[in-house]
Amino acid sequence: MNDAQSSLVSIHAIVWIALMAALTAAGAVVAIPVVPFSPVPITLQSMFVLLSGLILGPKGGAFAMLLYLAAGCLGLPVFTGGKAGLAAFLGPTGGFLIGFVPTAILCGFAKSTPVKPLWALLLYCLAAQAVTLGIGTAQLAFLLQISVGKALAVGVIPFLPGAVLKCIGAAFIYRFLAVRRLLPA
Repeated sequence: MNDAQSSLVSIHAIVWIALMAALTAAGAVVAIPVVPFSPVPITLQSMFVLLSGLILGPKGGAFAMLLYLAAGCLGLPVFTGGKAGLAAFLGPTGGFLIGFVPTAILCGFAKSTPVKPLWALLLYCLAAQAVTLGIGTAQLAFLLQISVGKALAVGVIPFLPGAVLKCIGAAFIYRFLAVRRLLPA
């Protein structure tokens, strides 16, 4: 590969990283409260976190999520409910945000050639989603000073059906893009 081709590949990767960060921010716009007593809403963010890892691999997925989190830290209203700043990380849902980076990394290990079967992609997504839910639950329990069981009841259990649907959606979207060779190199 010559220098010009290498530069184009780098630019292509940067564009995909920025796109996945932007889609994650867009996924935060629609927030649906699940239960009245839970501070955690349903959003599409986690599906884009999974897709970031699947599409970009562990390193690119991590960079996309770090870009998204940095944008929010710098004051852009990219978090759920238009929130921004470091305070979002210190609140009850901050653990879910923090979990995005390791989730994208874990899901990124599924990226390979040839494309993995759908069931394998789904397993990667489910395992990665468990990371976000685990870190989020830990911070929720700590900050609200509630038991882990109570934190699971308000921060995880109501979200399990949606989490599974987002995993299925991410796996299908990735397969669609991969089969048509629309993914970055």
